[in-house]
Amino acid sequence: MCANVFGVLKSLFGKPFDGGKRTMDHGSQQQQQTQQMPGPFQGFAGPQGPCPGQHPTLVRLDELQREVAMLGQQVCSFSGLQSDREYKRLERELTQLLLEVDQVETEGRMELQQARKRAAGEVEGLLRYLEGNATHPSRLAIEELSREAQSLLLAGVVAPFRQGQAQNASETGEELVEAVQDVAMRLAQVKTGGSVPLRKARYRALTRVCAVQEVLEGRVRMHTLALPLSDETHEAVQRINQVMVQVSGARCQLVALLMGLSGRDSCAHLARVLTELLVELDALDVSSNTAVRNYRKQVVEEINGLLKHIDLEGEGDDTFRYDLAQNDSIREIEAIRGRVSVLRGEVLRQGVAGQGAELQSLLTHLDEVDTGRNPCIREARRRAVLEIQAVITYLDLREALGRREPGPDEPPPHAAVWRVLASLSDLQAQVLGFDGKRADKSYMVLEELLTKQLLALDAVDPQGDQGTKTARKQAVKYAQNILSYLDMKTDEWEY
Repeated sequence: MCANVFGVLKSLFGKPFDGGKRTMDHGSQQQQQTQQMPGPFQGFAGPQGPCPGQHPTLVRLDELQREVAMLGQQVCSFSGLQSDREYKRLERELTQLLLEVDQVETEGRMELQQARKRAAGEVEGLLRYLEGNATHPSRLAIEELSREAQSLLLAGVVAPFRQGQAQNASETGEELVEAVQDVAMRLAQVKTGGSVPLRKARYRALTRVCAVQEVLEGRVRMHTLALPLSDETHEAVQRINQVMVQVSGARCQLVALLMGLSGRDSCAHLARVLTELLVELDALDVSSNTAVRNYRKQVVEEINGLLKHIDLEGEGDDTFRYDLAQNDSIREIEAIRGRVSVLRGEVLRQGVAGQGAELQSLLTHLDEVDTGRNPCIREARRRAVLEIQAVITYLDLREALGRREPGPDEPPPHAAVWRVLASLSDLQAQVLGFDGKRADKSYMVLEELLTKQLLALDAVDPQGDQGTKTARKQAVKYAQNILSYLDMKTDEWEY
């Protein structure tokens, strides 16, 4: 069904469906120009419309096809649910178009019937595509996580603020921040299968949750400072303290706006209020007191931190930043992964060949990649780090095995642990080179062999030797890391 939908989209827009990929700078919004492409009836219509003398049925179908193309673009950008007003509008207009196509008279002529059938098929394909994305399990999972975040923030921030407990509502602690962060991480793990509507829905939810997390962290950070100052410090302090109270209320309002809990509030109104506070703070004369000047600066930074999140109201609708494949940080991570792949191949072909220094430098490079507080980018970086660490640990073990010179008095249990480590080294080489899926027989064989090595380690009796206990513990951890790495390589994660 998915392939048919993509075929429909291709026929609608006259080019292959590209999954929504567009050129994009890191953290910036690009304006995309949509070009009207000819429909499947271009053989009957020139640049200026239908050819003179064209059959009335083809003229009518061509008109309907143009309407289908316009609706198709809206269907491809829609990322909501069946309960949304926009969904119902699109469904209604597509259904109406389908009825109009069915009513086109073909006079029993085969070529006209085929043209009408193609037009009807395109409309039906769009209806299926619209419904499929709105009811997709991943779309429902995104909605469920969004509601979980709403419940957390309603209870911890918004409700206390509305009950006149603004000060208490703003004093959010680490527990709430961690709970919101957990929701963000689970959102980042929702799979979209490359679907543009699903990717947009995930991005839209994720940006809001991450913004709220940053707002909450800012509140926690402000409470660790020795603020507010005493009114006796300076004549301007009293007004700055009053502004701080207003900013605390604005923070609660912003959380409500971002999470769809705002009621009658609006982003435009909150932006005006915060801007007016900035103007008022700027007019205060605090040049004579460094402490007060720094105090004002911190409050100004707090307001600016809130303002930068207000433009998220349309985030995910008018932006192509959801396509993280075009994100500069992801590109940087992918370039590093490409180099790691080359080094891994060299290691597997040549064994220990001095690649360790370059692998360590790539780890340092990854540490410097800007994730922009995006859990998807953080996860991409984490996976790249694990890929490098897997090669490094393989090299380390190979070197250790090569240097090993067991003495005649080595305890048999200790020697048994080393035999298992030698087997694990061979298995890790296979895991590093594995490029299949979990359903593959080779995956199941590797998993079974690694599990057997864990059982072999479990059967080793240290006989009270501390060195053997330590070696066995490290070997068990090593085997478990290989299994985790194999699992990560095959979990079909996407950004």
